[in-house]
Amino acid sequence: MKKQLWRLLVLSVFFASCDDLDQAPEATATKGAVFSSERGLELYANSLYDVLPTANDIHRGDQMADYAARTQVPDFLREGAYGPRQSSGWDWTGLRNINYFIANNNDPGISSAVRNHYIGLARFFRAWFYFNKVKRFGDVPWISKPMDVNDPDLFNGRDPRTQVMDSVLADINFACENITTTNDETRSLITRDVAYAFKSRVCLYEGTFRKYHTEYNLESTASQWLNEAVAAAEVVMSSGRFSLNTAGGEDMAYRQLFISPAPVASEVMLAAVVDPDVNVFNDANWWWTSATYGARVSLIRTFVNTYLNIDGTPFTSNPGYETTIFPDEVKGRDLRLKQTIRTGDYTRINGGVEEAAPPVFSYTYTGYQPIKWTLDDMYYDGGSRNINSISMIRYAEVLLNYAEAKAELGTLTDEDWAKTVGALRRRAGITGGLTAKPTVVDQYLKTNYFPAINDPVLLEVRRERGIELALEGFRFDDIVRWKRGELMEMEWNGFYVPALNQPLDLNEDGVLDVSFYKTMPANPVLGVTYINVSETISGGVNPQQLSEDTHGELTWLNNIPRNWEDKHYLYPIPETDRLMNPNLGQNPGW
Repeated sequence: MKKQLWRLLVLSVFFASCDDLDQAPEATATKGAVFSSERGLELYANSLYDVLPTANDIHRGDQMADYAARTQVPDFLREGAYGPRQSSGWDWTGLRNINYFIANNNDPGISSAVRNHYIGLARFFRAWFYFNKVKRFGDVPWISKPMDVNDPDLFNGRDPRTQVMDSVLADINFACENITTTNDETRSLITRDVAYAFKSRVCLYEGTFRKYHTEYNLESTASQWLNEAVAAAEVVMSSGRFSLNTAGGEDMAYRQLFISPAPVASEVMLAAVVDPDVNVFNDANWWWTSATYGARVSLIRTFVNTYLNIDGTPFTSNPGYETTIFPDEVKGRDLRLKQTIRTGDYTRINGGVEEAAPPVFSYTYTGYQPIKWTLDDMYYDGGSRNINSISMIRYAEVLLNYAEAKAELGTLTDEDWAKTVGALRRRAGITGGLTAKPTVVDQYLKTNYFPAINDPVLLEVRRERGIELALEGFRFDDIVRWKRGELMEMEWNGFYVPALNQPLDLNEDGVLDVSFYKTMPANPVLGVTYINVSETISGGVNPQQLSEDTHGELTWLNNIPRNWEDKHYLYPIPETDRLMNPNLGQNPGW
């Protein structure tokens, strides 16, 4: 919270922002005032936090994911709708500020340990900056100095991904070795543990990307990155400073992480923290409940089916699971399901009164309406009012990074399983399969998600990652690094509807909630929402239909194809930037 105040101060004092590589930073205070004291370094370093995503960036981060039905098909996946002219993200403002700080933090009057601590922070942010650039564009120019308009390197081409990622690893290693802060109760500052956690994220990504993207011919180097991921995660796990949150019991411990005003310090390692004193809020409720403001993201049934039964067996092993209606399919499941979407006993507060709150079809298209980031009081539903902190790095992710890297290396033991996936499932109320890694392949998971994977351990680790980190902004990156872009074409399916004109009580409170029709009934039931699932509507194809015409799963936007090609694993270099610097070239296929 104090970080936000510092940031406002330093930005008003030191630097004017600029967007293009040919604009140099312009100091409005002498270097001596900044770099000759630890307080000056501290103030400047807080301006570097602008490299991190905002709270709104994070809670919206999975709006383009295989499990996310939404109002419109993303242009990125529509044939002919996205290309270099629509591309964005070639922005280097944050890097300039970082490099200026590193280049000028050399005053001999400050001890080397202090200077290296702040350089470590800067290099952490440079690693964060470049990791995002590489994920988006692949090859990018590696720039490690502040440039001015006369710099001969200004119009260089892009550097190879391998060179850039080696430099990212060098930066994050320096950060891990030199950042001296080991604790921050606000969970808003970069500590040594945060640096190691981030390193585990980066190295897992790069290791698996190299393993599965064989077109790069980098498979032989994948294990080096995966071992680095394991080692970084082990540092955090062995520190004893973090643990999975269990406060609130199995029914609330998971969701509490996403609705608490103050970050849950036992598990959340880094967060975008609200601060009403300086008018810092987020708009999670507005975005996740509005019929018009947000993307109306709803989970799809194929993904919801991956949530296990409470005894640890696959839900898809239940007889007749395909035709199980919503009130029954959400019972007896992994308790994270009811803490991620609206299910039977979910309630909201309306004017101080607690009310039943089944899925509402003014928002959801599938019936699986998320609640993960939303506060239960409807007061927060309009505008940027949310007071919950938004986590960027959690200890749970570190456990998953460790488990996946070891599974990819073939070194995950039963002990490793118990302290990672087993621990996460235990927190979710699951009673079986917690102490020994699995030995049987789940055919549903293999068939629908990972047909090339025959290792039951790796399949289950991927299942666990999808569920634990759902809607936290990881899914598209995971799909890319696993080279499973075809999942983005998965049908947007919803819950099972047994018949037309049969009102359903979704939360079994005795009140009928929704009915699906082709011909509107003459005597509609008061309070029921009626959804038209005819083939056509208003002269065009109806985007909301049933899979079996008069019954079956809800489907949404089947009339608009989603097209995945290999070129989509990278974004195109924006056309305007290529015109300014033709040496940048273009990514394959664009």
